[in-house]
Amino acid sequence: MSSSTRICMALFAAVLTGPAQAAESYPNRPIRFVVPFPPGGGNDIVGRIVATQLAERLGQQVVVDNRGGAGGTIGTQITANAPADGHTMLVNNISLAVNHTLIKKLPYDVLKDLAPVSLLGRQPNMVVVHPGNPAKTVRELLEMARAKPGQMQYGSGGVGTASHLATEMLKLMTSTEMTHVPYKGLGPALTDLMGGRLHLIISTMASALPQMNAGKLRPLAVTTAQRSSFFPSVPTMQEAGVKDYEFSTWYGLLVPAATPTAIIARLNTATRAAVDSAPVKEQFSRQGLEAAPSTPDEFGVYLRSEVAKWARVIKASGATAD
Repeated sequence: MSSSTRICMALFAAVLTGPAQAAESYPNRPIRFVVPFPPGGGNDIVGRIVATQLAERLGQQVVVDNRGGAGGTIGTQITANAPADGHTMLVNNISLAVNHTLIKKLPYDVLKDLAPVSLLGRQPNMVVVHPGNPAKTVRELLEMARAKPGQMQYGSGGVGTASHLATEMLKLMTSTEMTHVPYKGLGPALTDLMGGRLHLIISTMASALPQMNAGKLRPLAVTTAQRSSFFPSVPTMQEAGVKDYEFSTWYGLLVPAATPTAIIARLNTATRAAVDSAPVKEQFSRQGLEAAPSTPDEFGVYLRSEVAKWARVIKASGATAD
C-alpha cells in the first residue's frame, strides 16, 4: 500500500469518526439557551422550565440568554449563525413559522438554517367573548358577523401576532368579514373586550384564564383538535362547526442546521425525558401548557406544515411586517 493511499484512508477515517467523537464528548461546556423574546413571556417561561431539567440530564449548566427584538428574529439569527456544535440552542414558538412569510427580508431561512430537535409544548387558544354577548356558540357568533359584514370587531395583540392570524384564518375558512383592532399586546385587547368595546378575541388560554375563571369572559371554543383538559366542557372549533380549523401556540427547540445528527439525537433523548418529567408537566400545567415532546423528524414535518398554513393566511389577509 502506497503512502498516499494510507494518508487518504486515514483522512477518510477521520471524517467518519470526527462527528462520533464530538457526540461522545458532548456537551463539554455550558449550553446557551437563546430565547428570542424578553424575560417573562411564554418563550422565556418555557425555556427556563426545560433548561433546569435538561441541565440535569446533560450534566452541564444550561444558561438562558434573552435576545429579544424584531419579533423574535434577532435571537433566531444569533442561533442560526452560531457554531453548529450543540452548545447553542433556540427556544422559539409559532412566530418562527409566521415570520417566514410575514417578514419579507428575513436574515435567515427557517427551513434551511435551523435543525429541529423537539417540540416542547402546546398552549390551546380560546375564542372568548364578553359575557353579555348574545352569541352562545361559534355558529351564532358567525351568523352575527354574516348579518352585518365588517361591523363585528375583533382584537389582537398586534399585526402578525397569533391572535391576529388565528382570527384571519377563521375569517378565511368561514367566508366572514370582521374588522381587526390591533393592540400593543394581548392584555390591553382583553381589557377592552371585558369593557364591551370588542366582540371577540382568540386568546392564549394562559392570558384569558383568570378572566374566564372570574366570569369576566365567556369561552365559546378551544382551537386545538382535541378538547382541553383545562376546560373539558368547551367544544373544539371543529365540533363548533368550523371544519378543519386547528391552531395552537406551540414551543420548540432548534439548533444550527449543520449540527451533527448524533448530537441532535442526544439532545432529543434528553429533551423528551425532560419534557416528560413530572416537574415539567406540573409547571407547564400552571401555564395552561400541555407537554408535546417529539422526534426531530416529527417536529420538522410539523414546522413545514405550519409555515405553509400561515403563508396562506398571511397572503389572504395582506398582513406584512418590516
